[in-house]
Amino acid sequence: MNARPADSLKIALAQLNPTVGDVTGNADKVRRARDEAQKLGADLVAFPELFIAGYPPEDLVLKPAFQAACRSAVEALARESKGGPALLVGTPWVEDGKLYNAYTLLSGGVIEAIRYKVDLPNYGVFDEKRVFAQGPMPGPVLFKGVRIGIPICEDIWGAEVVECLSETGGEILLVPNGSPYWRGKTEHRLNIAVARVVESGLPLVYLNMVGGQDELVFDGASFVINADRSVGAQLPTFRESVALTEWKREAGAWKCVGGPVTRQDENEKTDYGACVLGLKDYVEKNGFKGVVLGLSGGIDSALCAAIAVDALGKDRVRCVMLPYKFTSQDSLDDAARIAKALGIQYDILPIESAVLGLEKAVAPAFAGRARDVTEENIQARARGVILMAISNKFGLMVVTTGNKSEMSVGYATLYGDMNGGFNPIKDLYKTEVFRLSRLRNAWKPESALGPSGEVIPENVIVKPPTAELRENQKDQDSLPPYDMLDQILERLVEREEPVAAIIAAGFDRDIVLKVERLLNIAEYKRRQAAPGVKVTLKNFGRDRRYPIVNRFRDQGEPLPEPDRALFKAGASAKNEAFDF
Repeated sequence: MNARPADSLKIALAQLNPTVGDVTGNADKVRRARDEAQKLGADLVAFPELFIAGYPPEDLVLKPAFQAACRSAVEALARESKGGPALLVGTPWVEDGKLYNAYTLLSGGVIEAIRYKVDLPNYGVFDEKRVFAQGPMPGPVLFKGVRIGIPICEDIWGAEVVECLSETGGEILLVPNGSPYWRGKTEHRLNIAVARVVESGLPLVYLNMVGGQDELVFDGASFVINADRSVGAQLPTFRESVALTEWKREAGAWKCVGGPVTRQDENEKTDYGACVLGLKDYVEKNGFKGVVLGLSGGIDSALCAAIAVDALGKDRVRCVMLPYKFTSQDSLDDAARIAKALGIQYDILPIESAVLGLEKAVAPAFAGRARDVTEENIQARARGVILMAISNKFGLMVVTTGNKSEMSVGYATLYGDMNGGFNPIKDLYKTEVFRLSRLRNAWKPESALGPSGEVIPENVIVKPPTAELRENQKDQDSLPPYDMLDQILERLVEREEPVAAIIAAGFDRDIVLKVERLLNIAEYKRRQAAPGVKVTLKNFGRDRRYPIVNRFRDQGEPLPEPDRALFKAGASAKNEAFDF
């Protein structure tokens, strides 16, 4: 089969959406993609990283029964590979008592080759060193006489693995990925890929999965870069695709001479697309009939409602206005306009009797105490109870609607407005919520199920934000203006800048210290918050893992220089033999 090298090759890229743990379903996706690729005339069909398991499998992959199920599925696919195109499939694999992140070549009814991931990421959202063993430096696999190098995902983020593949005769680099989205990631990936192409002189296929998995969203956007740095193919963002790429050997080198090139969405459009897909897959993969959310007439719930309709369609979204005596007529009118624009079921359920009943119940315990934020929070908690009751009764998941600015400083009520199963805007700062709302009014994603045109009334966007828990309340009574707050938070959370550096950049010292304090003391709330789509470089949860009990406070003093004079001459951190 491999005796005579081919001069042309057709590789189908299966940019698909697996489900973690659904071994049978993921294997069936492989079969359907193989059948589709066969009709396209493909010689080989490639799938993303750990496709059989779904990615990331986290500690599920440590279960022997799960490992055995994945291996059995791969073996079945290998037996079925006698006819039709060969398969390149990612899977967990146990060999000699070690668990690897593996990639298998299935062809001619057998497992022709297997390669293991070398560089196991252990930062941010990744935790692979806990569960997988490091693979040895790989050589290329041989298919139809063509030497295909398979660096797996993180293996191309450094130069060593690709260098090894190049030096051992690799002719094409095919990189299976489980690379999650965050803002700016597309350009970063492309820069890494181009660097490896330049160093190796080889064309590179970057094959990424698509779909939502808990907080992570995989955006697809797979591509091919030829050795001359031309784009051989570009697959869509946030959509499944089985795409054929055609390869020719020209002057002894391989080049992708045919493949789809899809126009990519950019900037805030990709943020919105991630929020839609993240919510859609969380609902679908967990088997919910639909969603319910509180529609307050404010911008956060308005944007969440629009995202929900775009993700699921209007018939699977139910919104509820839960007014109390502090709810303005403006809010009532705006909520009704949002519901009408989106075409969704909309109920108005006043909460006065619930609030008064709860206040009456606690009155004996509160005797002699003045009213304060406690009574305000009873309103939020009454709303939370009603939404959860609707969820239980109708099998709908509650969408919670707090933004990253609020979650950063604790401007949210536990067991109240924080109630819910998932939050599509959890990783969007308030100023970004405003921008995405304006964006959605002017543009609709290609695959969105909601209506075109204005779905968030202008009044919702321009009016001052308020929780409406007391008379004439505004968010800026308690918080700095959001344009200032978000800049400070971005520096504290995403950049981990010292307070002194933020003050030196021109921000008021007292405000920065207040924000830093609120950020720290709100950690206990964030630990109890619903999961939500990761959009920024550093989201709360997987990326930023701060202790709840934490007495350290950055007081804004200049950072001291290390006192090198304290080191004993010749002392180092390296292990040294003790001199007894």
